[in-house]
Amino acid sequence: MSRLKVIDDALMDGVREEARQSPRHRHIHRFHEHDERVQRMIHCVEPESYVRPHRHQDPDQVELFVALRGKALVIEFDDHGAILDSITIAARGGARGVEIPPRTWHMVLAIEPGTTLLEIAEGPYDEATHKRWPSWAPPEGVSGTSRFMVEIRRQLGIGSSPAEDLSEDGVG
Repeated sequence: MSRLKVIDDALMDGVREEARQSPRHRHIHRFHEHDERVQRMIHCVEPESYVRPHRHQDPDQVELFVALRGKALVIEFDDHGAILDSITIAARGGARGVEIPPRTWHMVLAIEPGTTLLEIAEGPYDEATHKRWPSWAPPEGVSGTSRFMVEIRRQLGIGSSPAEDLSEDGVG
């Protein structure tokens, strides 16, 4: 059996099916162990998913996203939650990926169903220190996440999404 880890349609289809079935509307397939210095994963994100804004600091960590399928926005915020920049990454043309420097508030918002990203981040992974959460973005699973996503979409002029139809149960 080969030790090579292959990223193919079968793998991405499986990760997408897991994302579809997940209440979070996303799923990660890890190629790494948490203690490895380089974290490598396939991340499928559906448009309904709420990926809470965060940043990586203490320790500082770089994060890289490359679109393998679909289209996503990577959004950069200032310390108060104002949008500084957004980059559309897409598997078909334009920017295919983006590197996010340490200490940068950011979130990922899927624009197309089945958006699948190659994500690479510095490790090792430590749940207690991996992400810092801002006070201006609601935690996942609480009331307000749908309103937050709708407002982000409005500010960026990207229109409605299935997320707008979610109840305020925080799922998404």
